[in-house]
Amino acid sequence: MSLSIWFATAALAVQAGSIGALLARKHIGSVPTHNATRPPITILRPVCGLENNLERCLESTFDLRWPSFEVIFCVAHEDDPAAAVVRSLLARHPERDAQLLVGEDAISVNPKMNNLVKGWRSARHDWIVIVDSNVLMPPDQLERMLARWDDETGLVCAPPIGTEPQNFAAEVESVWLNSFQARWQLLADSIGQGFAQGKAMLLNRSIISDLGGFERLGDAVAEDAAATHLVREAGLKVRLVHEPFAQPLGKRSAGSVWKRQLRWARLRRASFPLYFLPEVAVGATLPTLCLAGAAVSGTIPVVTPLVYLALWYSTEILLARSYGWPSGWRSFAAMIVRDLALPPLFIAAWFGSDFVWRGNAMTVAEEGSRPLRLRRAVARTREKARALVATLSH
Repeated sequence: MSLSIWFATAALAVQAGSIGALLARKHIGSVPTHNATRPPITILRPVCGLENNLERCLESTFDLRWPSFEVIFCVAHEDDPAAAVVRSLLARHPERDAQLLVGEDAISVNPKMNNLVKGWRSARHDWIVIVDSNVLMPPDQLERMLARWDDETGLVCAPPIGTEPQNFAAEVESVWLNSFQARWQLLADSIGQGFAQGKAMLLNRSIISDLGGFERLGDAVAEDAAATHLVREAGLKVRLVHEPFAQPLGKRSAGSVWKRQLRWARLRRASFPLYFLPEVAVGATLPTLCLAGAAVSGTIPVVTPLVYLALWYSTEILLARSYGWPSGWRSFAAMIVRDLALPPLFIAAWFGSDFVWRGNAMTVAEEGSRPLRLRRAVARTREKARALVATLSH
């Protein structure tokens, strides 16, 4: 058997194996877990500009089922149109302990961190959840996040699940977020190598303080990468919820999807280069091309590449349907477009460092200009993690 056929066979085995592992994970995660105590929690929601479903996503914060929580919305500028949306929601829910804080403190090159730090400093509770403004919070989100905390945990997070795509570009983003990115992130968590994503993060103030304080999340261009480094350096784990939370997409443009994926790819390349390298081999494009070459040479039947693609994407559709992710008739075409874009995306991620985030010109080159000065507080933070779990269990 030729090397190209071996490669295609191995790639399909990895595809099917990763999906099988997540189907098993879903079954395990379906077992309900409850904490004996439900500590008060502060929820920080940064807002910046008007987004699809902004009001709906922010209003979901007020419907959480939790005995005691406060909500702090953070906006950098008074004239930001998102501030008016938040004030309308606050007037609509006077029964909730919620407020809007305006202003920013330049603690890092990350505008999101500069916006959030005032909320962190104002938070009254030690358990703090940070949720982006375009994520829907299900009523049981706090319970599901705290259920993942154990004595080896330093952070719990959830990747976004793209839902409600209203055009084909949004469908492409949905399959990129869900059965591709979320799949690999959940799989990494299943083997004890979880890493953070800033869409939804549960932190504990005392642990973050021992690691140098909230400002340390600004040591990197991406706060989730900085948080992952901090937690791992302390000998703790990043855990993921068993089933992530929805981000309703609405309509997207092809250009915006490409720019967003390129930004994330460049950040992954800068933050975790060794983990980024294998991305060139994921997706169906390269193994299918290998089979196509073998079919042209007469080594295998001409229909083999088509059968291969059918097997490849049927397993991915199965995963999406099992988790309740979008999996309509357009998903198959969207997966093909996504996989065709993966090789050029990988190349573009290596040959460039600049990107724009919410109107802010940034560069991943800044990742190296402010090295992570990680503080070795392993023993103290691990002991504190064990104490926190004991508190939750009694």
